[in-house]
Amino acid sequence: MELKAGYKQTEVGVMPEDWALKSIDSIATIATGNTPPTQDTANYGDAFLFVSPTDLGHTKFISQTEKMLSKKGFSISRHFPKESILFVCIGSTIGKCGIATEELTSNQQINAIFPSSVFSTDYVYYAVSAAASKIKALAGEQAVPIVNKTQFSETVIPLPPTKAEQEAIAEALSDADALIESLEQLIAKKRLIKQGAMQELLTGKKRLPGFSGEWAIKQLGDVIEKFIGGGTPSRSNQQYWGDELSWVTVKDFATFDPWISQEMITRLGLKHSASHLIPKGTLITSTRMALGKAVIYKIDVAINQDMKALFPKPVLATQYLYFWFQYHGQSIDELGSGSTVKGISLPDLKKIDFQLPSCAEQTAIATILSDMDTEITELDIKLSKARKIKQGMMQALLTGKTRLI
Repeated sequence: MELKAGYKQTEVGVMPEDWALKSIDSIATIATGNTPPTQDTANYGDAFLFVSPTDLGHTKFISQTEKMLSKKGFSISRHFPKESILFVCIGSTIGKCGIATEELTSNQQINAIFPSSVFSTDYVYYAVSAAASKIKALAGEQAVPIVNKTQFSETVIPLPPTKAEQEAIAEALSDADALIESLEQLIAKKRLIKQGAMQELLTGKKRLPGFSGEWAIKQLGDVIEKFIGGGTPSRSNQQYWGDELSWVTVKDFATFDPWISQEMITRLGLKHSASHLIPKGTLITSTRMALGKAVIYKIDVAINQDMKALFPKPVLATQYLYFWFQYHGQSIDELGSGSTVKGISLPDLKKIDFQLPSCAEQTAIATILSDMDTEITELDIKLSKARKIKQGMMQALLTGKTRLI
């Protein structure tokens, strides 16, 4: 492909002719953190931030950490100045990074970068973030992935010719980050509001206008017509596995999509197994792993032996039952037992106490909570779009494909 005028081919791709490739150590000082002796509790306190990999990757700026050091602990640690860029180089989270908002230190899994004053710290942060996957690949296949300091130092990043252009790029990406962070905070707030609403509405602590009277006290088994389990077609028979029917397992709870499951079986597989085809709109929960979680599919699905489909009696609305599981999920999980894999027996599940409002009140409660879910889903979609837009901006701005100056 012919290069566009004013651009050149480099080892990291096409970039403007006036841009340069620089190794990280040629534009910055690099230092590695250390951990003060943990047996001396006097090293730990609340005076200085002590960064570990779990503290990085959530936001651009590092303003709080799970652990903190005392003055004594900080005095025997390597100090990283304000605006240092911290980058994880050991472990499963290689590539996570952030910018220090104050003087701090870190453990030995993290490298700190102190860019020269002629370069924009924010720009270097974004450039190093963009190179994270390439840096992570340097670790290779090891039980504990490690990118050594030499490998990290020699990693090259593209640099615009002036600090002004670097700052313009960083400002555009910072604006994108600000939008993402504001959406994340709004979503977190909306989820807390919904949790509070469930706590009040699903316990009868707060009653909706037009409703009064005592709720009936039942057990879950009293309000469910039938519990239907499932099974697994033989893995050795290829004819049982295909793309005819969605087949739900606990794995699908983590990646839930109401229109599809991770695995599919054939109708022949369904016929020759203990599985059952569960009609769309039915609540499905798990009695082994992921206890207390529940989903409702918009398609007919088959289920495996760890799943139970719940068919309510006429006195109970499925959508209300769904929110009941959301609110009581943690307490249901705590009822589980098992040394390696936690499970709950069907008799124990049936014995769980259940407060039963009238059908009309159930519908009113479920409608309010469904509206809240809809609002959160719409915000999640906006957040996903904002993240994709930022990714596109990084690809365009950090390669010079789009110039701001």
